[in-house]
Amino acid sequence: MLNFNKTIEIIISLQIIIISAFIPVFISIPFTNKNIYNFEMPITWQIPIIILITLIFKSEIVIKGFSLYILLGLFLLPVFHNGGSLGYLLTPNFGYIIGTYPLIKIIDKTNKNNIISFYDLLKYGILGIFSMHLIGIIYSGIYIIYFKQSDLFLYYISKYSLGKIGYHLLMLTPITLLINFINKYNKHKI
Repeated sequence: MLNFNKTIEIIISLQIIIISAFIPVFISIPFTNKNIYNFEMPITWQIPIIILITLIFKSEIVIKGFSLYILLGLFLLPVFHNGGSLGYLLTPNFGYIIGTYPLIKIIDKTNKNNIISFYDLLKYGILGIFSMHLIGIIYSGIYIIYFKQSDLFLYYISKYSLGKIGYHLLMLTPITLLINFINKYNKHKI
């Protein structure tokens, strides 16, 4: 049975996951001629935020919040990045959503005694992101085999994995910069 604090943490996790799915990632690049150009990455803040809230709330809270997110997306509201409903099961995107579960479990391994090491976060972050993409590729392969669309397999891998994995790895940087703040929060939470 969940206590009140855990329930609030699950609701906060769910809200943050939903909101972050709709916020694109921009990098502002200033140039010498006083112009600032915005470079939009082809990802949202969802994966970095899931990593961050896993570091703060622990995996069991984030997994429950993420499971509610999936249920909302499949049965009630279009909260996924490209919509929702049961039809989303028939898209390659859903494999990457499923791949978020091992990402959460792997990231949770960084929280040893409520102190997060920079190197552990990088190691487990890279491992978690690769596992998420591997499960997405496997799901795409099953999708391709089931619908007999083998000509789309390389396209799906390029679009959903190769085109995004570098950006996901790059987004570990802002999280590693927040390690000191997270460690202080986790010490006070005990």
